[in-house]
Amino acid sequence: MKVTAGTLIAALWISWLIFWIITAIGTKKTETAETTGSHLSHFAPLVLGAALLISSRLVPAALNGRFIPPSFVLSLIAAALVVLGLGFAVAARVWLAGNWSRVVTIKQDHELITSGPYRLVRHPIYTGLLIAVAGSTLAIGEWRALCGLAIIMAALLRKLSIEEKLLLEHFGEDYARYRKKVSALIPFIL
Repeated sequence: MKVTAGTLIAALWISWLIFWIITAIGTKKTETAETTGSHLSHFAPLVLGAALLISSRLVPAALNGRFIPPSFVLSLIAAALVVLGLGFAVAARVWLAGNWSRVVTIKQDHELITSGPYRLVRHPIYTGLLIAVAGSTLAIGEWRALCGLAIIMAALLRKLSIEEKLLLEHFGEDYARYRKKVSALIPFIL
């Protein structure tokens, strides 16, 4: 049986999703959370972006055209980006442990994590997801995937801005110092 890059990438995303759901169990109790409207402001676009990556039926036929020709090398690069991105996101999620939440929150006994992947970027889960989505976009190679990537990037930047504000309010000067030393998404770019 021949395994294609598309099949491998789909299996990686499904495995990541299962891991994400299972590890959501056992996180710390929420102390403060964003409002439903705030959550929807980044979650709805995230779902739309993912839908564009998953299905070609949601868009006009013109967006199903290719922006890059398929090739074996491109498939390898795409799969490597997905592995690298999801691996980085998983490492950050494990490192964050009980402080993680799918909604922007402050947990009871919330800790400011600045080690592990958080030494490189303040939001390594988002960095990893963007790398993985970029890999998926290359694998698909269609304009709809590029649109999906742009929407997902905008959604994660929206969530990041909400999270930054809440963390700064909660951790004060400690978070302000951390922000000065570590970039938000791209390592070593302040």
